[in-house]
Amino acid sequence: MARIAGIDLPNKHVDVALTYIYGIGRSSAINICKTASIDAERRINDLSAEELNTLRQIIENDYTVEGRLRTLVSLNIKRLMDIGSYRGLRHRKGLPVRGQRTRTNARTRKGKRKTVAGKKK
Repeated sequence: MARIAGIDLPNKHVDVALTYIYGIGRSSAINICKTASIDAERRINDLSAEELNTLRQIIENDYTVEGRLRTLVSLNIKRLMDIGSYRGLRHRKGLPVRGQRTRTNARTRKGKRKTVAGKKK
């Protein structure tokens, strides 16, 4: 099993397997394959050690992935919260950040429903 950027890649096509690395999507994976001149349809286990090393070098030099990227994202969110921007306040409250409605369909951000007792007369 190939290991790149601290991730064990499954034995799938190279362009699909690279997407298991946080920060690399399909288009980035295809670009990496072109840069390394590796056929994207080949499987990870069919690659030689040299080809894996070239993939490692390209990802290490040209892309921010895994731990560094997670740190950057969390620092960006923290910065938004510190300066008190609207987006930062939404992050702090755990509400949708990008303008979605919250009257319905915001369950992923808001969490499980909290029942509020009805008003008594």
